[in-house]
Amino acid sequence: MVSRMFRIETEVDKERSQFLRSRLREANTAASPVLRSLRGTPGEREVPLHVWALEPGGSVAGGLVGHTWATWLHVAYLWVDGRHRGAGLGSQLLSRAERLATSSRGCRASRLETWDFQAPDFYRKQGYEVVCVIPDYPPGITEYTLTKRLLP
Repeated sequence: MVSRMFRIETEVDKERSQFLRSRLREANTAASPVLRSLRGTPGEREVPLHVWALEPGGSVAGGLVGHTWATWLHVAYLWVDGRHRGAGLGSQLLSRAERLATSSRGCRASRLETWDFQAPDFYRKQGYEVVCVIPDYPPGITEYTLTKRLLP
């Protein structure tokens, strides 16, 4: 029996996590010509991309946090304060991030995840298309993954 040959642990271990990541990266690089061609190039690294909307006093009215990698913009968070919703600020933040990603980082596409009660319709209006739907993630909520082709 295989399970008798190994000690199984469940502790969080940063060093082992990095070891696993490096081994997976090696395997992926060996298996994929696309990933192999990225190694050693600027496109290999995830580069943070943040866009902020600040009120005159400096408080955050909204913001977008994401990163670029391998000609893709990945939007992790987009938030607008309730007092400013519906006025186009979210569209401005997203548009600015997309322009920066294409003009200075060579991105050709964007991706993001959102829940059914958040903003799937907002993103569709911005030209994003649903490519994945995961029902009950978490239970009672549907998660959407959306993508958009970006023009230079």
